Amino acid sequence: MNDAWLSFQYGLAAFVIGLLLIAVGNLKAWRRMNRYPAPARFPRASILVPARNEEDNIEGCVRSLLAQDYPDFEVLVLNDDSGDRTRSILAALDGEPRLRVLIGKPLPPDWLGKHWACHQLAQAAAGDLLLFTDADTHHHPQTLRDAVAALHVERADLLSALPRQIVGSWAERLIVPIIPWSLFALIPLALAHRLRRTSLVVAVGQYMLFRREAYDRSGGHAAVRQNAVDDIALARRIVSQGLRWRLVDGGGRIECRMYRNLGHVMEGLSKNLFAAFDYGWPQFLFVWTWMGLVFVIWPMLLGLGLLGVMLPGFSLEAAVVAAAGSIGLWLIVTRRFSLPAYLALLYPISMALTVIIAFRSMALTLTGRATWRGRTLAVHKSK
Repeated sequence: MNDAWLSFQYGLAAFVIGLLLIAVGNLKAWRRMNRYPAPARFPRASILVPARNEEDNIEGCVRSLLAQDYPDFEVLVLNDDSGDRTRSILAALDGEPRLRVLIGKPLPPDWLGKHWACHQLAQAAAGDLLLFTDADTHHHPQTLRDAVAALHVERADLLSALPRQIVGSWAERLIVPIIPWSLFALIPLALAHRLRRTSLVVAVGQYMLFRREAYDRSGGHAAVRQNAVDDIALARRIVSQGLRWRLVDGGGRIECRMYRNLGHVMEGLSKNLFAAFDYGWPQFLFVWTWMGLVFVIWPMLLGLGLLGVMLPGFSLEAAVVAAAGSIGLWLIVTRRFSLPAYLALLYPISMALTVIIAFRSMALTLTGRATWRGRTLAVHKSK
């Protein structure tokens, strides 16, 4: 029993070191968007922005998109039944060159709201390239030029980028970094790009650039109309059609403040976490129980061990290795994605909060109480 218990502890430490090695490999595999040479020509691009209750963000986002240094583009923004000042702000901007403001049609019963908005935007777009981006993003003037260059060099049909995540409140600082952490630590990107297995495909809905023919061939948002994680679902459909995807680091070109307080953080992640597992509760329970054990319970036991309170057979050495590896992993992520470095020392709190939200996500979804932007989300498994 003692040997098995000791082996298990060293297995936990080895798991953490494995994640650390994945992150080290991703330092090279995750190419920065602004490091690609320009193509010979720039196709016409349509920038598509769904907007629902975005009065705090929409003007800054749209103005940054209109300021793109790109030869041929249009910006389409769809007001998705907003109940705040979004509509009036868009009306004031509507005379800007290159900008078209659309009023969303009523939501059909078998669609999720954002997906329906994106579908309408795609139908109205005239570009050979379709860029879907969120209303809470802000873009450097070179962003579109650099994204198209990356799409061309990578010969991709879909290019997605992870923006720099802006975190203000303590809830944001502690929880939002789990998004870049999970992508950087859990997905060996070079391998994922090479194998083209749908289980390894990831994308970030805050920035998704499609070749128009690839978007249409994948079925577009109509094909994932009830899937809460439409970004991943669309990327997987791209791969299933034999097309090519790439994920890059957009931190030097795009910024996004997803949430502004604990309530927003909890609602947003509760919408996505269980859905990202395609609502498969056995694997969901296993993964998040394991994460809690490795990154929450184990550090707590280490703290007790350092205070002289140790479980029988507890390996202080294995726990120290795991903690050091975890801190190193978080330092890589915080440095790469311009997040506060001190968050590396607070990783058990970050993971504990995320585990709580994960189980909340499953509970709300299974009981039909998951919501987003005032709309209830239904369970819809991928086919």
